[in-house]
Amino acid sequence: MSLADVGAILTDLAAESRDLEELVADADWATPTPAPGWTIAHQIAHLAWTDSKALIAVRTPDEFGAEVKRALTEGDQYVDNGAAEGAVKPRAQLLDDWRAGRAALAAALAAAPAGEKFPWYGPPMGAVTMATARLMETWAHAQDVFDALGAKHPTGRIRHVAWLGVRTRDFAFSLNGITPPPEPFRVELVAPDGEVWVWGPPDAAQRVTGSALDFCFVVTQRRNLADTDLTATGVDAREWLGIAQAFAGSPGKGRAPGQFSHE
Repeated sequence: MSLADVGAILTDLAAESRDLEELVADADWATPTPAPGWTIAHQIAHLAWTDSKALIAVRTPDEFGAEVKRALTEGDQYVDNGAAEGAVKPRAQLLDDWRAGRAALAAALAAAPAGEKFPWYGPPMGAVTMATARLMETWAHAQDVFDALGAKHPTGRIRHVAWLGVRTRDFAFSLNGITPPPEPFRVELVAPDGEVWVWGPPDAAQRVTGSALDFCFVVTQRRNLADTDLTATGVDAREWLGIAQAFAGSPGKGRAPGQFSHE
């Protein structure tokens, strides 16, 4: 993937956001989601909140250091506080804030100079990776809402999520205080349409294979590894799947096994 893909990623991000917005249009926003303590309103508020933080990173990167300091000061409550603040807004206002924020961020990313890096809570990112990260997070939090409402989540845009999940392998190891393995892994995933997506050398000793959807569930911590069809060959590959996360921030707790039937 290259910077030329940023437009396509932003198009998919917009479509993913619209799917979620249509889903929640007539829903009860007080409905609990699989994220403990978070209702549908919290999920929408979180997406609006993170879009606003990303816009700071892209438009005024010198000011983003203050956000990092807040995150360090508030710890695990930093994200929860942001979601709680937005969740109490009237539905129409929160939707307007989310729409306006994501549109502004998309415009800023589309106009970003080639090669420019933006600060974040994890490693700095260019426009392609930032757009992909926003798509990943939108898809992941949308999944919580789809699960809460018992609806089927469209899967046509998960290649971006899978790519980011592979790309963040070393980040996940480092975040857990583990030196990343020096050798590349082979990842072979079966897409929803039957195509096989591959990363890494074909002769790699450490391998991950299985459903692309299940891989995306695992790297966004929306399903427990035990509830997927993923297979890891090699000690390092098995360790990776146990700690994988495509999102910035402290290591997540993930979901308990058996919470969801295997898709």
